[in-house]
Amino acid sequence: MDLRSFLTSFGTSFIIFVVLMFLFTWLSRKPGNQVIYYPNRILKGMDPSSKTRNPIYWIKEAFFSSEDDIISASGVDTAVYFVFLSTAFRLFVMAGIVLLPILLPVSATDHSVIKQNKNAKNSTSTNSTINEFNKFSMERIGPGSPRLWAYMIAVYWVSLVTYFLLWKAYKHVSEIRATALRSSEPRAEQFAILVRDIPHAREGETKKEQVDSYFKAIYPDTFYRAMIVTDNKEVNKIWEELEKYKKKLLRAETIYAESKSIGSPEGVRPTTRTGFLGLYGTKVDSIEYYTEKINEITPKLEAEQKITLRDRQLSSALVFFTSRVAAASAAQSLHARMVDSWIVVDAPEPRQVIWTNLSLNYYSRTIRKYVVYTIVSITILFFMIPITFITAFTTLENLEMLLPFLRPIIEIKSVRTLLEAFLPQLVLIIFLALLPMLLRYLSKAEGIPSESHVTRAASGKYFYFTVLNVFIGLSLGGSLFYNIKRLKGKPEAIIEVLAASIPYSATFFLTYVALRFFVGYGLELSRVISFVIFHCKRKFLCKTEADVKEAWAPGDFRYATRFPSDMLILTITLCYSVIAPLIIPFGVIYFGMGWLVIRNQALNVYVPSCESFGRMWPHIHTRFLSALVFYQVIMFGYFGVKKFIYAFAIIPLLLMSLIFAYVCNKKFYRFFHHRALEVMCHELKETLDIDSVYRSYLPPSLNSDKLDDDEYEIV
Repeated sequence: MDLRSFLTSFGTSFIIFVVLMFLFTWLSRKPGNQVIYYPNRILKGMDPSSKTRNPIYWIKEAFFSSEDDIISASGVDTAVYFVFLSTAFRLFVMAGIVLLPILLPVSATDHSVIKQNKNAKNSTSTNSTINEFNKFSMERIGPGSPRLWAYMIAVYWVSLVTYFLLWKAYKHVSEIRATALRSSEPRAEQFAILVRDIPHAREGETKKEQVDSYFKAIYPDTFYRAMIVTDNKEVNKIWEELEKYKKKLLRAETIYAESKSIGSPEGVRPTTRTGFLGLYGTKVDSIEYYTEKINEITPKLEAEQKITLRDRQLSSALVFFTSRVAAASAAQSLHARMVDSWIVVDAPEPRQVIWTNLSLNYYSRTIRKYVVYTIVSITILFFMIPITFITAFTTLENLEMLLPFLRPIIEIKSVRTLLEAFLPQLVLIIFLALLPMLLRYLSKAEGIPSESHVTRAASGKYFYFTVLNVFIGLSLGGSLFYNIKRLKGKPEAIIEVLAASIPYSATFFLTYVALRFFVGYGLELSRVISFVIFHCKRKFLCKTEADVKEAWAPGDFRYATRFPSDMLILTITLCYSVIAPLIIPFGVIYFGMGWLVIRNQALNVYVPSCESFGRMWPHIHTRFLSALVFYQVIMFGYFGVKKFIYAFAIIPLLLMSLIFAYVCNKKFYRFFHHRALEVMCHELKETLDIDSVYRSYLPPSLNSDKLDDDEYEIV
């Protein structure tokens, strides 16, 4: 990509961002769009006042909002996310303050490598297109030059700043978690534990009696009761069918009521066909038909509920205590001699429980985990192949070579500039959009019991996908394509080719980062896609207030994709911070703008679907350090390519990173895996209704007023 294409991409992205900003300002001031731009406030009973729709006020409100404001609006996990954003922002600010004024002059005044770049043996055919950027990069420094010491010092500076900021962030997040957990507000999951792999009961003893007697013996003063997990597959089907007919009945009644107001006082009763999707079959009165179906299904549901509670018990249970300390202590204790029985962990939030995974035994979960890891590893390996080749094909030189009939179109100057500016980035974004659903499905298949844990697992897989396939695959794609013949004759040259290819992708990633923060955050703020979807649904599909509310429901932050996407930008900026320091301001803008825009969304838009009290942070910390180690390895290899005899000075940094990771894990991690007893011992503000805690864990399909306490005891 030459300078003109880069400026075209950057300028176009900026213009799109400005347009989206004005669109946000205009649309958010319309009263009918409040449910799109302020759903969080509305759901909390806060009326979006006129000042919140001021074109500038949202910036002021987001900037001056406190951490407590974020926790109150969107929870602890969201506050932890902003700790990550601010840590990355500070890292690149501190890196830029030192690296930009030192490294740019060092590279700009070195001319020793210019002659070598003319030698085809040591350069790729892309060199001629990036000379404008090369003059400010490490690529310009000659092999073995003493100037490389400046870059070595820069690597140390970035690494030491990262250690300092990550240590500070870990301590801060630990304090956030502790403050939230010691809150006097009772939460259901703090009084419960999840027990898996319950052994077979003795003859004549029910599973309920077995669990009760086991935990009463260990916790005689604080044990409350147990809820045996059941196989709810059949009862869920009936319950979902009943809920479907209830929803249809409500729609039919709403349509009938509306017909009275716009037509004759008697109104027009809606009709439907009894066939598939109402497309064929006998035409019947909708209200009477759905009422009849509800009356027919309700007794079936009640009967199936009793059968499920009595006959479909599984080897897992939720055990409830009258004390937070007792529950926290139980979750951290070893209850049996064997690893495959009486496994006890913290209970997830009621809304997080994945009931279908609770039936899996220890060995099934272990096998599933390794099978999923194998599938993910193979997928990463084979996914790199299409990304690498598509990267090679989407460079214009390769397109002209492989598809000669496109040459007349590509040679048009304006078309060529636009294709160079956007084609590779768009291909990358489309590829990344295909992954999240697959990774989430695989994570659930491991047997993980909670939604927040699935999010963390999927996020970790997505991170390695993006780093290994996007960063490495795109960095090496074009280079491997041009050097394929060379590698056939001399396969050992692959190390040299791979190391030397890194700088030539700098401008692509610089453009990609700019596209992400201008267009990405512009779309995030303006919510144009959500706006269009909501108004289309409202006009053509919504008949009841429940339909309308469902149409504008904002959803959560989608951390499973948001964290890895940000981590990719962090990895890119970190790895190129010394090789091509011009990328640092783009990283600063990305994380600074992200902190501001997402803060507005946290205060006004998104509603968390779960709360893990910051358990995502160790995951973030590990990936942050992985990016740092990856950066140090790349710099070690690149110093080797530059024939810098002191490249071994990077090795102490790699050892420091491993030691730092070990120390952080030993000092901080256990508090994120369990709830510390000193935190949980604080008194509650109000007397807890432990029975309401118990009932909050009942699955919707089993939560019925027709079932009394005696029937629940069967559970």
